[in-house]
Order: sequence, then structure tokens, then C-alpha cells
Amino acid sequence: MIDFHPRRRTLLMTGAAAALTPLAGPVRAEARRFEPQPGPWRQFELTTTVQVAEPQGLTRLWLPVPDVESVYQKPLDNAWAGNATQARLVADPVRGVRMLYAEFAADVGAPAITLVSRFRARDRAVDWSQPGRVSEDPAVLRTCLAPTELLPLDGIVHQTAQQATRGARTDLDKVRAVYDWVVANAYREPKTRGCGTGDIKAMLETGNLGGKCADLNAIFVGLCRASGVPARDVYGLRVAPSAFGYGQLGAGSARLQGAQHCRAEAFLKGYGWVAMDPADVLKVMRHETPEWIKDPKHPVVAPVATGLFGRWEGNWVGFNTAHDVRLPGSVAKGTLPFLMYPNGENASGRFDELSPDSFRYTISAREITA
Repeated sequence: MIDFHPRRRTLLMTGAAAALTPLAGPVRAEARRFEPQPGPWRQFELTTTVQVAEPQGLTRLWLPVPDVESVYQKPLDNAWAGNATQARLVADPVRGVRMLYAEFAADVGAPAITLVSRFRARDRAVDWSQPGRVSEDPAVLRTCLAPTELLPLDGIVHQTAQQATRGARTDLDKVRAVYDWVVANAYREPKTRGCGTGDIKAMLETGNLGGKCADLNAIFVGLCRASGVPARDVYGLRVAPSAFGYGQLGAGSARLQGAQHCRAEAFLKGYGWVAMDPADVLKVMRHETPEWIKDPKHPVVAPVATGLFGRWEGNWVGFNTAHDVRLPGSVAKGTLPFLMYPNGENASGRFDELSPDSFRYTISAREITA
């Protein structure tokens, strides 16, 4: 038995139908609706501007671009302008993640670049009543069953996956059990920097299951993979408010520097890649009302807990699905857990991508309706 951190609910779910800890007191809120459905495509223009305040020697920048093409997203084009000595689209040689690379010679006094990316997006929902014949590249599925640097699949991860899915027979049963386990056992921790790192082994070993989307959805992905179900994180950015009135499920302002959000997918026979987002369920539980909601069956949370098992809103852009990313041309050692933020480095070292005010970058988006 795993001894979990005392700050979170101590219930260990061993199946999808496990009982949940009741609320200590009611949160007064009306029931809401959350039912994304595929519909018309929306077109967005995403603008990222980087200005390096104190250049030291050669400056290098890497900016993520929309690089996910699917039934819910269509990348269109990328354009850039600035005083870079050279700038071009490049890709991680192993993971294939595309990004804009910009390099500024040492004599460029105020390195600056603006990237404009256009894409289409729409809501997404699986029809559970209509399974069919679906296929995927076996190499992709193998990748989505493999461990990564921060998602090992042995030891405590394997043990936890077995406990969470005990009694589950089909892949769908396993994914449902893992999803419910994450919602019941993990929690949103506002003090986590950025979106977290996704170090699930450390989280499970310490019993501290608090974090943000890259932590919480990484637990989901890791437990699915350890259960034999292909799964992956999708790293991206919220670009518009939720159409269902949930403040936590959309962009909250015109400044999107803190709007990065990681979603997840699982591959299920008969359905293909299916949308998942237990992290956003936990975000709604923690932040949607003044009081922290502890019960997923609460009327504010229940529509989201149900909806995000198989649905997404099209108010978000996906950049990529890769872990352990290497930045082409970087002199810094090691890999990034993921590429979801602008990154940079110069003679003083790698910039802090989680500090847009000191790194000096801005992100904004607008919907193109004409």
C-alpha cells in the first residue's frame, strides 16, 4: 500500500466506482453545463513577441509553434519579423517537434522578434455509442507506451497503475479508472511554478500529488502507459474564454503569458485518440468558486468531470506532444521536459521561461471572424 501525502484526500481509488470523500460544507453554486460538440472551425492569430533586455554575447531563442494537426486543429502558417541574424523553423532531431529558432549576433544591441501563427480550432467530442475501425502508426503507439525521463513506468508508477485499475478489463475501463483515480487523489497546487514539470515518480514517492497541469495530466498519462494503454500529453495554450462560463477553462485576459495548458489523450480501440483532461477538473475544483470544492459530484464540477472525459473546447491551441525535448543549436546540457513556453539563452546561460517579465516576452491571440 502506498502512503500518500496527508494534505490531500487519503482515499485510494481502486476502480471507477469508488466512493468519494464528501464535502465538509456546501458551496452555494448553481449547476452548470459543459458539453463541447464538434462544430464550425474558428480561426485564430497567435502573436508572441520576445525582447531581450540585457544581451550578453550570442543570443538564441526558441519559440513553440502550433504543430498538432488533428480533427480539432489545423495549423495554417507562421510568419516572423525582427532583427535576428538568422531565423527559421527547426525541429528536435529525435522528437520532431517544430519550433521557430532565432539567433542574434553579439553586436545586436536589443534582440527582438515577433512570431505570428495562424490556426483553426474547434470543439472535440467522442461519440461513445459509435465505435468504429480506427488505426494509428504503430511507431506512434510505441512511443506513447514508452517511458520518458520524468515518466518511468516501473516501480511505484507500475504499482500505482495496478492499484488504480484493479478490476478493469478493457482499455476503456482502465482509462476511466485512471482518470477517476487522478481526480480523487491529486489536487491543484497554486504555488507550483508555471505548469509544473511532470516528475511523476517523485510525486508518487513523496505522496505529494499537488501540482498543475503538466504534473497532473502527466500522472494520468504515466499510469495509462503503465497499464498498457497508449497515452500522451498535448502541450499548448488557452487562447479564448470558455463558451460555458467557466473562468478556469479559458483565457482569462488578453495577456496570455500564463495561459499555457497541457491536455492529455488516450488511444482506445474503436475510438482512436480520445480527449482527456483530469487536470482541468482539479483546477475547477480548486479555483472556480471561492471555496475549494472537494467533491467531483458537486454541481459546479460534475459537468466538467463528465465532459473532460472525451471532450475539449476549441479555445486552445496545441503545440506538440513531446517529452524530453532537445533545443536545436543549444549549448546548454540536457533536455526540456516539454516545449510549451518561449525559451532562450545567451552567454550568461539559459533564460527563465517561467518569468516573462524578466525574460521580456508577451503572448496574445485574436479570433479572426471576417
